[in-house]
Amino acid sequence: MKTKLFLFALLVSSCLFAQRTPETIESKKLGTRTFTVVTPPSYATSPEKSYPTLLILDGEYLLDPFEGILKYGAYWDDLPEMIIIAIDQNNGETRFADSEFDEAGFPSGTGANFFEFIGQELYPYVDKKYRTIPFRMIAGHDTTAGFLNFYLYKDNPIFNAYISLAPEMAPEMEKRVAERLAKMTKPVFYYQATGEGDLKEINEKAAELDANIKAIPNATFKYQNDAFKGASHYSLVAKAIPNAIYFIFDGYQPISMVEFQDKILKLDAGYTDYLVAKYDELEKRFGFKMKPRLSDFKAIEAAIMKNKAYNELLPLSDYANKHYPKTTLGTYHEAVYYEKTGNYKRAIKTYQKAFTQEAIRELTKDFMLNRAEALKGKPDKPTEEAPAEVPAETPTEEPTEKQE
Repeated sequence: MKTKLFLFALLVSSCLFAQRTPETIESKKLGTRTFTVVTPPSYATSPEKSYPTLLILDGEYLLDPFEGILKYGAYWDDLPEMIIIAIDQNNGETRFADSEFDEAGFPSGTGANFFEFIGQELYPYVDKKYRTIPFRMIAGHDTTAGFLNFYLYKDNPIFNAYISLAPEMAPEMEKRVAERLAKMTKPVFYYQATGEGDLKEINEKAAELDANIKAIPNATFKYQNDAFKGASHYSLVAKAIPNAIYFIFDGYQPISMVEFQDKILKLDAGYTDYLVAKYDELEKRFGFKMKPRLSDFKAIEAAIMKNKAYNELLPLSDYANKHYPKTTLGTYHEAVYYEKTGNYKRAIKTYQKAFTQEAIRELTKDFMLNRAEALKGKPDKPTEEAPAEVPAETPTEEPTEKQE
């Protein structure tokens, strides 16, 4: 019995942590190559879900710091879960050959083969075996940071986001990257970091690229450059990784108190529109659909109540019903609208709908029915004309309660 309980506990605990899988691929261009795929904690328990990918060059030493930041951010829902692909470069033995370029500054020899291997062999393998979405990121350090820039030379680059840490650049790269970014039509994120204590040549070329990028008029891409004071060639990596990830996924985070105070509360109208636009933009930018967070519904409701913009509770109710159908969330917003506009009879009837709906957090059936009971006997004093009632569908069965 104890053995069964132990195995069950082990199975459950394994679902709570990311899973590392060593992989080997026989490349027609490079021979046998190894890499590690890290799937997020929800991968096994959410078979309907697909994930963005992060390809890490120099995976031997960059995987751990990247994975740590991503796990931390995902824990607080500040960052999305993603699949990490860490390429093994034999503890540095192949990184220089993999990043080889010619005198003109273009991939050559093994570098050209490695470039094609990633796009033509590695990613097709990963996309077939794992549940991925098209949003792809790539990261590298010094030699490999310079190499990843070659993907921007393509008219339709396979990566959406680039993390270049202390790049050692090929000839003319500080000009060509800026020229390519200026022509980008699809959303691209570009992050570069250097350390004050690094080699002079690395910092000078990075500074030139930074100036060239900042000179681009009407930029259609997102860009951030960090030059860390006092940082060395190696210590800048620990400083840059969280900055890079949070830069790329800026706006993914739940509505914060600062955002609430400085942006939402100051709106004259359009509180629900703000919420809709937030999640529409996330889908457009990253390619994955997200169910709006319950905490964000609460923030928008608080702004509506604070500014007495009660008419916006109805579109908020519609948005809630779209994403949380058959639950009390949309019903609650609709009922509060009627209550705050003095349509107490309609409010009572709406609160009572909760009897056949699934509860969400504190919006339980008892809570909703108690709100209805408290309004009984109050005469209607409408401050706004209530919309016409829509006949409700007759429920065939009462769903079981479920806390969301």
